[in-house]
Amino acid sequence: MAIAVLELLTAAGLILFWIGFFTIGLAPKNPPKGYMEYEHSFPLPDGLLAVLLLVAGILLLMNNPLGGKLSLIAAGALIFLGVLDFCFNIQNGVYKISVGDLVTNAFINAWCVGFGIAIIMVMV
Repeated sequence: MAIAVLELLTAAGLILFWIGFFTIGLAPKNPPKGYMEYEHSFPLPDGLLAVLLLVAGILLLMNNPLGGKLSLIAAGALIFLGVLDFCFNIQNGVYKISVGDLVTNAFINAWCVGFGIAIIMVMV
């Protein structure tokens, strides 16, 4: 099932993002005021979302009905995350820092909202 595989890949993406953020410095060189405080509030919720996506994806691959229910919970979390990040980025000029920041952040925000909606459409 495509949703299961995409859930597993999204979980891996979340984990890799935070590894990169804390090791190779994925933050902008000149972030807006409050950016680091804002970002540092996300590792725990994103980690929990990654675990939820991993469990949901694995259960879906095993044809366990609980996978669909957990996928719907993950979908809501993904949509919330994407909209919250979008709002912060718009209000604080993150999209204007550089073309790289625009493309990266816009993709992440769109993926979270779009994939969350896709999960709901498939699972309901």
